[in-house]
Amino acid sequence: MLDFGLIAAVCLIHLVALVSPGPDFVVVCRNSLLYSRTIGIYTAVGFGLGICVHISYAVFGLSWLIANNKLIFTVIQYLGAFYLMLIGIQSFRSFQQSQIGQETTTASSRISPFRAVRIGFITNVLNPKATLFFLGLFSTMLNPTVSELTLVVIAVLLVVTTILWFSLVALLISHMRFTTVLKRYEKTAHQFFGVLLIGIGVIILIF
Repeated sequence: MLDFGLIAAVCLIHLVALVSPGPDFVVVCRNSLLYSRTIGIYTAVGFGLGICVHISYAVFGLSWLIANNKLIFTVIQYLGAFYLMLIGIQSFRSFQQSQIGQETTTASSRISPFRAVRIGFITNVLNPKATLFFLGLFSTMLNPTVSELTLVVIAVLLVVTTILWFSLVALLISHMRFTTVLKRYEKTAHQFFGVLLIGIGVIILIF
C-alpha cells in the first residue's frame, strides 16, 4: 500500500535540496553555456542516473556502512573533490573559439551526449553533499515497514524530478538573453566556471 504522506515528504525535502546551488548546479550551467542546451539536458540525465546509485545504496543497506565507516566516506569525498577540480581545469584548457548559444553540430561535437551524461553521472555520484543528503534522508524517514511499492514510487519520483529540474535550469540558463551577452565573454565564462569548480573541490577537501 502506498504511503502518500511519506512520498510527499521525501519529494518535498528532495526538491528543497535540488534548488539549493551545489556542484550539480554549477556543472549543468557550465555545460549548457559552454556547449549547448542539449548537452545541458544530457548532463541532467546523468544526474538522474547518479540519483539511482544513491537510492540503491540507501535502500539496500549500504548507507549504514558508509555512515559508520569514515574511510569509505572520505574516499568518496576526495574522489568527488578531485573530479570537480579536474572539470575546472578542463574549463581553462578547452577554450578555443566562441561556441556559446550555438545549437549546431559544430558546437555539440566538442562534447558528445554520452560524455555529457557521464559527467553528470560522476559529478552526482561523487558529490559528498548528495551522499550526506541521502544518508540522512533514508536513515531518518524510511523503515522496514515501508512497502516496496512506496520505495519504487519514491525512487522514480526522485530520479524524474532531478532530471526535470536540471533540464529546466539548462533551458533557462541557455536562453538567448543569457547567451547573447555571454557569447562576448566566453573566455571569461570558462575561467569563471573553472575557478568555481576548483574552489568547490578545494572547499570539500578542506572541510
